[in-house]
Amino acid sequence: MMINVYHKKLDNVWYAAALEHDKVFATSFALTESEALKCLLRELPNNLCFQITEDPNLLAEKLLATLNSIFMGKDTSWNFKLEMAHLPNYSRMVLGLLKKVPVGYVTTYGTLAKATKGGPRAVGRVMATNPFAPLIPCHRVVMSDFSLGGYSGGLDIKQRILKREDRGYKEPRMINVDDSVLAIYPVGFLWKD
Repeated sequence: MMINVYHKKLDNVWYAAALEHDKVFATSFALTESEALKCLLRELPNNLCFQITEDPNLLAEKLLATLNSIFMGKDTSWNFKLEMAHLPNYSRMVLGLLKKVPVGYVTTYGTLAKATKGGPRAVGRVMATNPFAPLIPCHRVVMSDFSLGGYSGGLDIKQRILKREDRGYKEPRMINVDDSVLAIYPVGFLWKD
């Protein structure tokens, strides 16, 4: 198996994606080309061969454009096939649940932990190693007091993305998940005094 790594600068941000046929193994973004590639390669399974490909195919172009749209705070729907078989079960569960948090909302480490029957620190570890940023929106996970918490891309970047995603929603919502629920909160909760 050979994974193709594509990268491109859009709107002054570098995006990178690792694909094998129609499967997405990892995505990343950064303000520099080298950092975007470094973040992406860090998330690839160690036993897989990869090559950096200069000319993106149609799927790669669509994926890179989608990453840019998410970063710019746009409402985006996608149906890319994410390859998660190499991830631990708990990571797959947390990331699968996080995919359901829509633009304009955030959730907390503790709320995700409760919905996945884990601990907030375990959720934090999953967020820190999310191989699909920003496709799976780890920037939408905050502390229980609605402070930003951490973010590998930097808190200023997390805040900028979330400000662009703010849709003015006022009320929290609940998302049903299997035998549990996940509380989500309007992004505006982060800006309250």
